[in-house]
Amino acid sequence: MSKKRNQVGIDVSSQTLVVEMKRASDNCIATGEFDNTTTGHKKLLKFITKNGGTARVCMEATGNYHFELALLLAKSGKVEVMIVNPKAMHHFGTAILQRAKTDSCDAHIILEYLLRMDFKQWQIPSDNKVALNRLARRLVQLKKMMVQEQSRRSAAEFQGKDGKEIIKSINKTIAVFEKQIAKLQGLAAKLINDDEELKNTYALLTSAKGIAEVSATQLLAEFIMLPEGLTAAQWVAYAGLDPKPIESGSSVNKPRRISKHGNKYIRAALYMPALVAIRHDPNVKAYYEKLLANGKKKMQAIVAVMRKLLLAIWGMLNAKKNWDGTKFYKIENIA
Repeated sequence: MSKKRNQVGIDVSSQTLVVEMKRASDNCIATGEFDNTTTGHKKLLKFITKNGGTARVCMEATGNYHFELALLLAKSGKVEVMIVNPKAMHHFGTAILQRAKTDSCDAHIILEYLLRMDFKQWQIPSDNKVALNRLARRLVQLKKMMVQEQSRRSAAEFQGKDGKEIIKSINKTIAVFEKQIAKLQGLAAKLINDDEELKNTYALLTSAKGIAEVSATQLLAEFIMLPEGLTAAQWVAYAGLDPKPIESGSSVNKPRRISKHGNKYIRAALYMPALVAIRHDPNVKAYYEKLLANGKKKMQAIVAVMRKLLLAIWGMLNAKKNWDGTKFYKIENIA
């Protein structure tokens, strides 16, 4: 790819893509806005590679919204892509004293990040990894819809005779969801079993108490999409489980909360494993009880377990060793 490339910052949202580009031909700035759709992605690609040009693109990791665009651009052969953690971008914006908050301003910050920071090219995941990630996220959607229907059924049960037909309708819908979930879980299992790397990682994940088939599939599907070579702390930041200090006004002494500037799917997939591990793993339970004894509220302690569990998983996968509760938290022997 030519050394002279257009430099492009893209602010990604669910509906739109706001672009600020420094053209290689004349160093002038060009801007544009496109729909976050397949058609919009193609128009954006044409815009940033006009007249046979090439480009370097920077965007934030934004859950569902950035991936399909990044995939299209990276596969075009004309574009190199860098994907940045939103927290890193936020800190960069603060460092350059950027106070305004608009989409065009965000695109400008992202372009500045691309121009000033070392470029780390995003590696396109394998087809198996992409397919597993899509299946797992669809499973999350289906399960959420099924839970909503189950809640509606519970409400209809209080309606007496008037609720009978509603309950029948809801039961039919739930049956459809259950059938779809079973089918997609089977497809996900096949993808994992047919890929040696995925299979080995899955086995490591399920060695931990609390991580069973469903949560292991969800976690695996997200971990394989993270950039390679991240530190344990960077994993935590990507999951949005890093503490966020409150440093304004009268709130300065309030306890810190998690940032949530990251992958909501990882956070959701860690929640139930954390609860199960608290009940059934003595080391995790001891850590949780210590947090409560130190004054943490239950939800604060659960989130702390989720964060520490993620750190432990990072260690397991990098060392390629099964779960060891003593590495999570060592229980002190009291004589």
